[in-house]
Amino acid sequence: MVMAGPDGSFADAHGAAGHRERMRRKLLDAGPAAILDHELLEMVLFLALPRRDTKPLARALLAAFGSFANVISAPPQALLAVDGLAEAGIAALKTVQAAALRLAKAEVAARPVLNNWDVLMDYLNAVMARERVEQFRVLFLDARNRLLGDEAQARGTVNHTPVYPREVIKRALELQATAIILVHNHPSGDPTPSRDDIDMTREVKAAAAALSIVLHDHVIVGNGRWLSFRREGLL
Repeated sequence: MVMAGPDGSFADAHGAAGHRERMRRKLLDAGPAAILDHELLEMVLFLALPRRDTKPLARALLAAFGSFANVISAPPQALLAVDGLAEAGIAALKTVQAAALRLAKAEVAARPVLNNWDVLMDYLNAVMARERVEQFRVLFLDARNRLLGDEAQARGTVNHTPVYPREVIKRALELQATAIILVHNHPSGDPTPSRDDIDMTREVKAAAAALSIVLHDHVIVGNGRWLSFRREGLL
């Protein structure tokens, strides 16, 4: 059977249009776990590119970046290097990433951070594990250890981010935070702290303690791995 498509072109009902409808039904009837990575990418892309067969593009993205998570986390400039992908498709992928991060952050904000460490690590891994340069973040907590703010304080190079203890503490006072958690990533994937990481942590701890602000931890996020200064006895 041949039918007119929404753009006025003709498409085989058992071809692209039928394929898309089958994937929609699979998602709605069987749930997200039933959808493979390349199918999920196809579905995201055909919302932005309704007149194209997005299967080849989805497979090209997976070949280039290795996984669905890596695709949606990739920088826009890296995505532009994939043949056939332009701004509309990139915006669709980044919308999915933004939604995923917002959902993960909502889980962190809904409960005391220290009692839900695994949820926090899931969020921090989603935000930082695939960053290609170092990023330094601070989690600002209230007296019940609930999240007041999660802010990226600085971005650096592949192996260094400048951190200014005075600015960290100033922001904590502005938010009326009583405790903080420092977080940064190692793009190398190895979360082992450097000598500079250890020295900076001690400087922030001393500055915070002078104003009765508690430094609960400093977490380094690698690729699929993380390290807690407190658990390692470095605080």
